[in-house]
Amino acid sequence: MILAILQARVSSTRLPGKALMPLLGKPMLIRQIDRVRRAGLIDRLLVATSSDASDDPLEKLCLENGIVCFRGSMDDVLDRFYQAAKPGKPDHVVRLTGDCPLTDPRLIDRVIAFHLRGGFDYTSNTVNPTFPDGLDVEVLRFSCLRQAWEEAKLPSQREHVTLFLHRHPERFSIGSLKNGSDLSSLRWTVDEPPDFELVTRIYEALYPSNPEFATEDILALLAGNPRLMDINAGYQRNAGLQKSLLEDERGKE
Repeated sequence: MILAILQARVSSTRLPGKALMPLLGKPMLIRQIDRVRRAGLIDRLLVATSSDASDDPLEKLCLENGIVCFRGSMDDVLDRFYQAAKPGKPDHVVRLTGDCPLTDPRLIDRVIAFHLRGGFDYTSNTVNPTFPDGLDVEVLRFSCLRQAWEEAKLPSQREHVTLFLHRHPERFSIGSLKNGSDLSSLRWTVDEPPDFELVTRIYEALYPSNPEFATEDILALLAGNPRLMDINAGYQRNAGLQKSLLEDERGKE
C-alpha cells in the first residue's frame, strides 16, 4: 500500500497562512490536493499538520472537504510524519509539502514507479534537483522511515523528514529521478508573497480553460511570457534546510 502524506501548517514564518490563501476562490491547499488526487499510484492521502491551535482552521478545512487530517508535533516533523503513517501500515510513503500548488500528478506517478522499479529505500527528484522547485516528490519505504524516526538526533533531521535517509547512502539505497533538461532554476513553490503572485498568475492564465493543466502548459506559458519569471526571481532554493543545517553547526559550538 502506498500512502501519500502532505505536510502543511498555518504558521509559516515567511508567508503565514499560505495553505489557506484563496487561489481562484479555493484555499491553496485544496487546489494542490485536487492535483495530487489525480496521481494513479497513490492508494491513500492524508494531511499531517501540527497540534498547535494555529492549525485548527487547517483541520477544519480538511474535515469540510473529506480529507483525513492527522495532528502531531509542531517542531518534531519527523515524529509527526511517522505517527501519521504508522496506523495505516503502508509499504511505502510519498512525502509532499503543502506549498506546491502546481504539483504534477504524472510526475508523482513517475517518481513512485521509478522507486518501485529500482527497489530503492528512498527516491526523490529533489536531492539532485533538475525539476522546477515546487514539483518535489519523495518516496520511501515505511521500514526506513521507522529507522530514521528511531535514530535521527540532529534538530535538522527531526525538522526535515527525509534528511537522515539521503545523508546516509552507505546504509540506504537512494534513487534519483532526473529531468531530461535542467529546470531547477524555475521557482514554483510558495514560500514568499511574490511566489504566491506568480502561482496566481499561472492559475488565472491556465485553469479556466483547462483545470488539469500540466507542467508542459506552464512551461509554454512562461516561454511566451518570460517576464512572469521575474516576479519571484532571486530567492534561494531550500532556504529552510540551509538554515536548519547552520543551526546544527551552532549547536556543536
